[in-house]
Amino acid sequence: MIGRLNHVAIVVPDMAAAAALYRDTLGANVSEMLDQPDHGVTTVFIELPNTKIELLHPLGEGSPIQAFLDKNPSGGMHHVCYEVDDIIEARDRIVADGARVIGSGEPRIGAHGKPVLFLHPKDFCGTLVEIEQA
Repeated sequence: MIGRLNHVAIVVPDMAAAAALYRDTLGANVSEMLDQPDHGVTTVFIELPNTKIELLHPLGEGSPIQAFLDKNPSGGMHHVCYEVDDIIEARDRIVADGARVIGSGEPRIGAHGKPVLFLHPKDFCGTLVEIEQA
């Protein structure tokens, strides 16, 4: 059911410093910072030949990323995102198999402008999983 790895998301305490590290030290292609107010984050994407790294930083009060950063002041890996052909079909199969979708269960539009859902980490080996319609 899952397709290719779309991205690995990393929460960072200082977006400018993290972007510079990937751009200047690692020589990566780094996007501009983009605020995602519907998700309470600022994102930067690092383009790699086979996938992307998504840098996340809290945006505004009540950001879901802030709690992660409070527990992990240096930041760290937040989630992995896999592509699926049909997000509704994938959701229904995941739920039928007993796993939990976080939130209402209805897809929201993610940072790439495509429908996404998040799956409970306790159901996926301790890892927060995002699925994104390809």
